Amino acid sequence: MGHKPLGVGVIGLGMAVTPHAKSLQDLSDRVVVRGVFCRDRRRREDFATDFDFPAVDSADVIADDPDIDVVLLVTPPNARVDLVDRLSAAGKHILMEKPVERTTAAAEDIVRMCEERDVRLGLVFQQRLRPNADRIRALLDGGTVGRIAAVRLQIPWWRPQVGYYDQPGRGSLARDGGGVLLSQAIHALDLMLSLTAPVGEVQAIAGKTHLHQMETEDFVAAGLRFADGALGALMATTAAYPGAGEQLALDCERASIVLEGRKLTVNWHDERTDVQEESGGTGAGADPMDFPHDWHLALITDFLDAVEAGRAPTVTARDGLRVHRLIDALLASSRERRAVEVAGG
Repeated sequence: MGHKPLGVGVIGLGMAVTPHAKSLQDLSDRVVVRGVFCRDRRRREDFATDFDFPAVDSADVIADDPDIDVVLLVTPPNARVDLVDRLSAAGKHILMEKPVERTTAAAEDIVRMCEERDVRLGLVFQQRLRPNADRIRALLDGGTVGRIAAVRLQIPWWRPQVGYYDQPGRGSLARDGGGVLLSQAIHALDLMLSLTAPVGEVQAIAGKTHLHQMETEDFVAAGLRFADGALGALMATTAAYPGAGEQLALDCERASIVLEGRKLTVNWHDERTDVQEESGGTGAGADPMDFPHDWHLALITDFLDAVEAGRAPTVTARDGLRVHRLIDALLASSRERRAVEVAGG
């Protein structure tokens, strides 16, 4: 006899919710969506109709439903603390969109709260579950490429002013907590940190170009010094029209590994070249949702497995704290015009 399906609730129905909803539909043999909620009544009713999920009129309905085991939290980061407190007190396991919160201190409070209440808290860093990330991890763990000597990370994305940064709160400290680092580059930064040693020190310049009217940064460049002695360079922006896929390059002793968008190339020092390419977009251009939902499906599946097995998910919110601390150091370095050590790096 199979397992009883897990009850799922969804809170927050903004732009990022679509790949979650498609994944839940694909997982209909494992989950029952028992309620979806956002404060905009028309939005939740339209969403419920589009995906054939039941709409509810408050987050409390989801928190109080004893048949809901897991909640997907897809709200902006400024709506997190109270919701996580309410849901974790009710014993709900939580998978939430990045970042954990707007500040590292608030993010640490959220992680601690869930750990003390023994509920699973996962973070949507879906790039870690992509097949090409697994291939890189196998190359590194197997030792065939040797040690990493240098790391190059580029995120040359584009986000328009009209229709994106003109939206209320977009790119503000009050709602988003930051700009290109915390809202866009955070995914690639997490993927990098999952493959490399921790970053120990950074020296950065960050600012806002005249292409955007926003409170926070839309361009960052930095040098990185990793704890194992590897060196690195980072560039992240949302001012690179029309936008291109992010590129993570790991220059190792016997090969250079280059992940560009959905294409993985391994250039071996003996002149062999291996290429693996996944289909679909990456959300680098004007449409942030121009990508398939396969990575989200893999991440949600892993989180459900973790809940059923009583283990930690592959991507935990505590992992997110590493990225928060790296971003803090990058911004502090730019602000103070000096090299800055990464907390815990």
